[in-house]
Amino acid sequence: MEEENKLYTISVLTENKSGLLNGVTIIFTRRKLNIESINVSETEVEGVSRFTIVVSATRHNAELVVKQINKLIEVLAAFLYEEENIYYQELAMFKLPTEAFLNGNTIETIVRNNGARILVIEEDHIVIEKTGHRKEIRELFEHLKPFGVLEYVRSGRIAISKSKRKTDTFLRELEAENLNKI
Repeated sequence: MEEENKLYTISVLTENKSGLLNGVTIIFTRRKLNIESINVSETEVEGVSRFTIVVSATRHNAELVVKQINKLIEVLAAFLYEEENIYYQELAMFKLPTEAFLNGNTIETIVRNNGARILVIEEDHIVIEKTGHRKEIRELFEHLKPFGVLEYVRSGRIAISKSKRKTDTFLRELEAENLNKI
């Protein structure tokens, strides 16, 4: 029986070095895996960045990618997570013409019922912000489409593991392990 694709989140702790993004993404290209979203940000440890990569793949292929990422010199550690093992969110912004708000409270009701908020009100447009999961953001987009969405953008996923592990403690343990191998 063939294994099915599903969404996996790969979390990669790296040294904050230029050019690393290319090295990571090439691994996906070689395996012909499309990256659904990618986010890179600082962590609570100075000089350490976290890549959060979402990929649709079989478990086997996702595990192979993580193994290859772990072999990159600047990578401190890479982890594979299923959705139930992480807390995650995405952010979206929608720009609508101000006229859409002149037809009563419809838009305001949609915004409120979808857990979104109005971020900016300008003379010719209004910007709405929504934080949530991809499905929730997509639902809000579908509700807003009839009102003439001028622009729409959605961030990549950000995620934190449900494990009790602290990043700085993990990195110290990893460093001690590597010193013992020398």
